[in-house]
Amino acid sequence: MSYRLVLTTVSSLREAKRLSRMLLEKRLAACVNISAPVESHYWWKDKKERAREVMLFIKTRATLFSKLEKVIRRSHSYAVPEIIEIPILKGNRAYLNWIKKETA
Repeated sequence: MSYRLVLTTVSSLREAKRLSRMLLEKRLAACVNISAPVESHYWWKDKKERAREVMLFIKTRATLFSKLEKVIRRSHSYAVPEIIEIPILKGNRAYLNWIKKETA
C-alpha cells in the first residue's frame, strides 16, 4: 500500500475548513492539518506577488489522489490551485494502517 502527503494552499481559514470537511466526509483523506498563516511569495501574470494563505497537509492513499485532486480543483477558489503529491516512503506502521482504515 502506498501513501501520500498532498499539499495545497487556500485563501482563508474558512475555505480550508470547508475543503477539509469535504475531503474527510468523502473519505479521501484520513487527516488534514491546517496551518495558518503562511506567507507566500510567487510570480503571477509576470508580476511578483505576496499573499497570506492557509496551508493544508492532507494524508491519503496513493490510489485516491486522482479523486482528491478533482475535489480540490472543483471547490478551490484559485484559478491555478497548488496541488502537490508527495510520496510517503516510510512512516509509523500503525499510523499508515490508520490512514488505510480511515480512507477505505
